Amino acid sequence: MVNGDEGLPGGVAVSHLSVYDWPAADGVCGGTPHMHLTCSEGYVVTGGRGAVQTLTASGYEVTPLTPGTVAWFTPGTIHRLVNEDELRITVLMQNSGLPEAGDAVLTLPPRYLTDPETYAAATRIPVDAPEEEQERVARARRDLALEGYRALRDAEGPEPLAAFHRAAAALVRPRLAEWRARWVRGARAAAEATGEQLDRLGRGDVTYLADALVRAQEPSAYGKFGMCGRLDVYQGD
Repeated sequence: MVNGDEGLPGGVAVSHLSVYDWPAADGVCGGTPHMHLTCSEGYVVTGGRGAVQTLTASGYEVTPLTPGTVAWFTPGTIHRLVNEDELRITVLMQNSGLPEAGDAVLTLPPRYLTDPETYAAATRIPVDAPEEEQERVARARRDLALEGYRALRDAEGPEPLAAFHRAAAALVRPRLAEWRARWVRGARAAAEATGEQLDRLGRGDVTYLADALVRAQEPSAYGKFGMCGRLDVYQGD
């Protein structure tokens, strides 16, 4: 991920994603269904073919993904990436990469959403373990999240989805101060900087243009096990 205060516009972040090709119980290959609580996320499809399944209070949808497609969704959208043929995506994330740094709750069955410790035990990937063990855990949590996702998709009435929303909010509540600090450093600071620049231009003050700079960055890690696939990530804050 590259965070906004390190150079990308507007306090966004980016990662490169190769969507999992692991088949699930329903015969579909793809990633782990989950939801973001405060961040929008966008996909720029760079290769392959697939789809994103989404579930909101408005219902279930499937959006095809082919090279050149740009798709995005707002907080509260449960999403599951489907890999039909080597799907590769550049992911754009709001709030300096917060979606990959905590602003996500997997659609685990309710028994795993009772408290942060229970949830963490079911979702944590042991980063110091051999790659084979990391993959085993990533696949197991994907399959567990699909169990809860299917129950939400098949549910009658709005209450099961509303209950998931409430459980997700309770799980992340201890981290809200950390999230707010990231937003203050990133997206809010970027918006305030634009306001200051407009004010200075209005006064005829162009001295800030002399502070122009160029930044570039290579991925800090390749092939990290993410929620939806293997990630090439950039150094975030």
